Amino acid sequence: MAQSTDQSTAAHPQLKPGWDGIVADWSSDQRSFKTASWHKAMMWIFLLSDTFVFGTFLLSYMTARMSTAIPWPNASEVFALHIAGINFPLLLIAIMTFVLISSSGTMVLAVNYGYRKNRVMTVVFLLVTAFLGATFVGMQAFEWTKLISEGVRPWGNPWGASQFGASFFMITGFHGTHVTLGVIFLLIVARKVWRGDYDVGRRGFFTSRRGQYESVEVMGLYWHFVDLVWVFIFAFFYLW
Repeated sequence: MAQSTDQSTAAHPQLKPGWDGIVADWSSDQRSFKTASWHKAMMWIFLLSDTFVFGTFLLSYMTARMSTAIPWPNASEVFALHIAGINFPLLLIAIMTFVLISSSGTMVLAVNYGYRKNRVMTVVFLLVTAFLGATFVGMQAFEWTKLISEGVRPWGNPWGASQFGASFFMITGFHGTHVTLGVIFLLIVARKVWRGDYDVGRRGFFTSRRGQYESVEVMGLYWHFVDLVWVFIFAFFYLW
């Protein structure tokens, strides 16, 4: 029993509390993420770098919008759905947002059941999350098709400032690519959970330590990031 305790302490070293612990942690020769695997640490680093990319895109959008002398298209009119002769402003965008935000809830449940090592429920909620993500991408494809048919191009549009088209396709396209890749990764992780790869520690892509469903949690970090980015895109691009 004592030997087991010593091994646990060695695997997870105790951190000093307060500022002394922060200084000791960052000034030591050991890795800073002492209680996190490299799997999870690298995902956080990737998400940080991606934050700068999305931030740059949104700053560029705001700069283009505030610097142009030509009126910017009215989002409520451009993104309205025409049903039975009635315009519904931002209806499709509201549904898309609801679907994507709901997928964060199902992803939380997938991670929760992963911690419990409940394979069936983990797979179910991973697949539900992937379905909601695919639904979002499908509605985004419909939105693109609608605007292209109305004359929106990266170099112009029929409603005002020509920068609108370039900003729209760049920002929503880059985010849609993230969602699409996320759906693919969710399906891969779901398959590995269903086969029991994480229970036996089978080698391959998206591996994890034996008996741990850490890959599900790491996938959750990515998915929540994609959902959070959409909140900013929704606020800056569609509501402004």
